[in-house]
Amino acid sequence: MKVIQRPVKTLQTALLSDSKDLIKLYRKYTDQERQLLEEGFKAGQQGCLFQLITVHSDSDWIPAHPEEPQDFRSFWRDPHRTSPDPAHNTIYIQTIGDLLQFLAHRKPKDAFCIVGITMIDLYPKESWNFVFGQASLSMGMGVFSFARYDNHFYSRNYTGRLSKSLQPKKGDYSVFDGYYTPPICSSLLLRSCKTMTHEIGHMFGIRHCQWLSCVMQGSNHLEESDRRPLDFCPICLRKLQVSVGFNIADRYKALLQWLEDDHGPTRTPDGASYTSSQVSLHYPKPTEAFHDYKLWLQRCLEILEK
Repeated sequence: MKVIQRPVKTLQTALLSDSKDLIKLYRKYTDQERQLLEEGFKAGQQGCLFQLITVHSDSDWIPAHPEEPQDFRSFWRDPHRTSPDPAHNTIYIQTIGDLLQFLAHRKPKDAFCIVGITMIDLYPKESWNFVFGQASLSMGMGVFSFARYDNHFYSRNYTGRLSKSLQPKKGDYSVFDGYYTPPICSSLLLRSCKTMTHEIGHMFGIRHCQWLSCVMQGSNHLEESDRRPLDFCPICLRKLQVSVGFNIADRYKALLQWLEDDHGPTRTPDGASYTSSQVSLHYPKPTEAFHDYKLWLQRCLEILEK
């Protein structure tokens, strides 16, 4: 196992930048927000909120897919990244049996991005074994698969394995309707939240993280994906925050509320209200696997609400 530990000076430059205008922008954060973000400089120390990256084998993402690290300055200056605006401020989730080409025709006019979810295993290139998800950094489209998040995926009796080739008719993208849906358990929900967060992060222009343990790290296999935290490291959090403009404490409070709220209807983008049974989500929410994340959010709020 290899531990990637960046020098504190390198992390400081990656987070703050060495550009005067971006340092001035950083100083607009409150003292508490800066204290939280700068917790990343202590990664590796006992009790720190953020952890170092660990590479367990050559099959992990970083050694298998060498990339140039993206610091805050390169993110901010990227001419191809997009941010929400009043006319494009909604994230849509679309169940599909096809991929990005289908999403391009289904993307609503007010969408900042649209994310497809599917039970099909994803193979963007013949040379890759598979991916959990894929996204365009500039077109506001992404897709991820539930297939390998089913605990029974690797068993011989896996119910979701296709027994024959299914060919949709022209304009028909519901070929998998009624075919197989994995049981919604706590681990599947956690894994799906990680991948959804990761892919939407890409659509904000955030590339794979190589600074600290972060939800924006790439994953080549399920073990590596499970090691990934659910939230952003300080450097990637700053990238997302300047794109959306949220209050960091309010973000963490909303996440805690979602974890603790076991009741109430679910609303679709068109405003229609559905009960939990109609959307196949069984209440109370299966959030046992989120226990450590819930404690982490509470620790972050202790700093932010001093």
